[in-house]
Amino acid sequence: MARKGYLFIPFLIACLTAGAQTPRNNDLKLWYRQPAVKWTEALPIGNGRLGAMVFGGVEQDRIQFNEETLWTGAPREYNREGAARYLGPIRELLFEGRQDSAEKLAEQKFMGLKSAEGGRAQWFRDMREGKGISGDPAQPGFDDRSWKTMRVPSYEGWEAIGYEGLDGALWFRTTFELPPSWQGKNLVLDLNRVRDQDFTYLNGKLAGTTDGLDPRRYILKKEDLRPGTNTLAVQVLNYFDKGGIAGYKDTSRAISVYPEGGDPKEGISLVKQWKYLVQNDEPPAVPRYQADYQPFGDIWLNMKGTAGATGYRRELDLSTATIRTTYTVGGVTYTREYFASQPNGVIAVRLSASKPGSLSFETVLNSPHQYAATRKVDNHTLALSVKVRNGALRGESYLRVQSVRGKITVGTDRIRVDGADEVVLYLAAGTNYKNYKDVTADPLAPVKTALQSLSGKTFAAVKAAHLREYGGYFNRFSLDLGRHANEALPTNERIEQFAGANDVPFAALFLQYGRYLLISSSRPGTRPANLQGIWNDLLSPPWGSKYTTNINAQMNYWPAEALNLSAMHEPLLQMIGELAEAGKKTARIHYNAPGWVLHHNTDLWRGTAPINAANHGIWVTGAAWLSQHLWEHYQFTGDKAFLQQRAYPLMKEAALFFHAFLVKDPKTGWLISTPSNSPEHGGLVAGPTMDHQIIRDLFSNVIKASEVLGTDAELRKNLKEKYGQIAPNRIGRHGQLQEWLQDVDDTTDTHRHVSHLWGVHPGREINWDQTPDLMKAARQSLIYRGDAGTGWSLAWKINWWARFKDGDHTYKMIQMLISPAAKGGGAYPNLFDAHPPFQIDGNFGGAAGIGEMLLQSQNGYLDLLPALPKAMPEGSVRGLCARGGFEVSLLWQHNALKNVTVLSKNGGPCVLKYAGKEQRFSTVKGKTYSFNGALKAL
Repeated sequence: MARKGYLFIPFLIACLTAGAQTPRNNDLKLWYRQPAVKWTEALPIGNGRLGAMVFGGVEQDRIQFNEETLWTGAPREYNREGAARYLGPIRELLFEGRQDSAEKLAEQKFMGLKSAEGGRAQWFRDMREGKGISGDPAQPGFDDRSWKTMRVPSYEGWEAIGYEGLDGALWFRTTFELPPSWQGKNLVLDLNRVRDQDFTYLNGKLAGTTDGLDPRRYILKKEDLRPGTNTLAVQVLNYFDKGGIAGYKDTSRAISVYPEGGDPKEGISLVKQWKYLVQNDEPPAVPRYQADYQPFGDIWLNMKGTAGATGYRRELDLSTATIRTTYTVGGVTYTREYFASQPNGVIAVRLSASKPGSLSFETVLNSPHQYAATRKVDNHTLALSVKVRNGALRGESYLRVQSVRGKITVGTDRIRVDGADEVVLYLAAGTNYKNYKDVTADPLAPVKTALQSLSGKTFAAVKAAHLREYGGYFNRFSLDLGRHANEALPTNERIEQFAGANDVPFAALFLQYGRYLLISSSRPGTRPANLQGIWNDLLSPPWGSKYTTNINAQMNYWPAEALNLSAMHEPLLQMIGELAEAGKKTARIHYNAPGWVLHHNTDLWRGTAPINAANHGIWVTGAAWLSQHLWEHYQFTGDKAFLQQRAYPLMKEAALFFHAFLVKDPKTGWLISTPSNSPEHGGLVAGPTMDHQIIRDLFSNVIKASEVLGTDAELRKNLKEKYGQIAPNRIGRHGQLQEWLQDVDDTTDTHRHVSHLWGVHPGREINWDQTPDLMKAARQSLIYRGDAGTGWSLAWKINWWARFKDGDHTYKMIQMLISPAAKGGGAYPNLFDAHPPFQIDGNFGGAAGIGEMLLQSQNGYLDLLPALPKAMPEGSVRGLCARGGFEVSLLWQHNALKNVTVLSKNGGPCVLKYAGKEQRFSTVKGKTYSFNGALKAL
């Protein structure tokens, strides 16, 4: 139940007068009654460069950690020389309506280059000839008693059942008993799916082979079957990513043998433990368009004497960026604290107990990487070295242990602590990555610097520095949406009940969690947050855990300016400069154009060429969309030096590309973008609506920036001329905003991408003030697409409904986003966003969308509470930021604005609008202005 309005008044006064006041602590915790079992139950910490997932186990605790620059791959050429020769022919095919032919030509001649392939042919011959194995495992009499066992099938690959990083050639063996009634009949062996290639034998004879994911159904010939025991042997060749006998996701279709023509359900199930042997775990490199973000390693705390633990609690306090676990054993209370320190560059863990001498445990440091080794450094320090497979990067990490009393013993792969009162662990890590063109850095340099910075410092001093640095960012903003009884529930239970409980304060926690994740994964001076922020435990992560630039990378930074984390934007702005440098070459080689271009993905090595497949990988407006972030940073901060020295040159070069790239559509005469696509929907086309919205936005921003800077008058004139010639937004026959030049939208289509609404958000050209008919058409498009979606899609829909000023529908989407992770998105127990699997963009986009409900400023004025839902009748917010350089605090009661306070950070005019009322006033830099709900000055 929400609190009555009068209780908010003291809180607002405190907010407005206390500056960077720490928010109420009880509102800002994720907490649980049990340790994490799955990775998506663990809790994240990070300092922008180092990230860790804390499981908080009692008997065994796992701290899985990452370093932001550990990726596969190496500096290389991504662009295909000669590609520009095929640009004209591809366009002609699209103009003729021959999409299939255009995609085929583009696939052959226009895509970027993959990395080099290893010696597959020779490796394949070696594996088939039995290199690395004695005898013939296909034969029934082969001695496999020393082999290990693996559960078959492994539906998500053997990586999902404990064999992370396993690729290569493996043999599997099992047996089945032939029923007497089946004798003299052919049998069907249904192995479902095998990743990647199999050679399957029955009693030593080849029954079949398949390369790819096609179902394996082989006929076992009656003459090859034996009465009684029959032996099946399968050689699996897996080159990359998921491997093994995988089965179907529909588990009712079990792998089995059954009589040909018979009912599979009456067959003999082969779902069981099979024996297996790794023949070779070094397959040749697989060509890849782009690289993958990698895990670094794990710290394991193996505790002693934990039986009978009670009173367990695990929590993440967002206000301090600290994880804490507590439990009691035998009357002794054990406590662990974890945080990632930016000032000292380490992950810190402190273990303590209420009784002296109670801490005894082993610490093991290891890694999923095949090429990893540990070593003793000194009597307090253990080192872990890793090298990625088929890549240029290697990493070094040190784990240093300090204790109060007790004994420390450092071995070659673990540290033992006996009888200590208190223990502190510090982890530091680094790689040889210097920049996207240079891998000559010393990976030990940041490690030694970090550990040297700890010299002479107590844990309390290290923690105090962490709190000061982190609090300087986090405490600039607070949101109070009242209280609810469900705050007494652990976070996983609140997620389960959120949609039906009207637990509005949980939305405030979700927003603050998004801010926490951005601070933790994107500090100034680091690389930007990738598809999973800075957290990843897989050697082959979903979508490479890269930067998907047709929505996901940009969505990560939607909260940065509005939610008072402008400094966290810096890593993305820095990457844009690097991409512009790389993208100039792509623009020349693929389009024979000036300026720079970026397609729909990039990685640590700043690949900018088309990737994956022609039907979605040739999308040209990544640079233009990222340029919006440059302009937005200026809009929010008013930093003219940034605009002049960094933003405008990059924006200008992006505009020069499109100035040359746009071509006249032979049917309409409009300038259009082609070849491109409407991500990731509808294939390669001429003139997708989203492209034109983004290009118009870019041209508009470059025009305004050149006017602010008083430069490039001729370019400004040319851009204005071309702006008016670009194909406009059009309303189709269903009342929808058209996604393409042609009116071919399908009202039953529920695709997760609704990219043609870009002009509503994050763009601004479609709005209620200037283009109400287009707003109605955009809303109709979103209604047709439906509310369901993956996590990031739900987050974007939150922002769209906020821009449509429909607060109740916006809140409905928030309830869908913060629901138990299922097929269509939601949140995992640790509140990570589910695509599924985990993508962090939904956390960031959802947080930004909640902010959009409370304040919008894209149309030249501060729109107060534009999408406030009935479910949020009372609340207050402090520290929202608006374009024009304003910081806003609001108080509302009974679903109506009560007070607003505006801090002008730059000076200049300000316009407030609320409920049909308007207030215009001039401001002085550094001065605060207050108004009541009728926008009358206080």
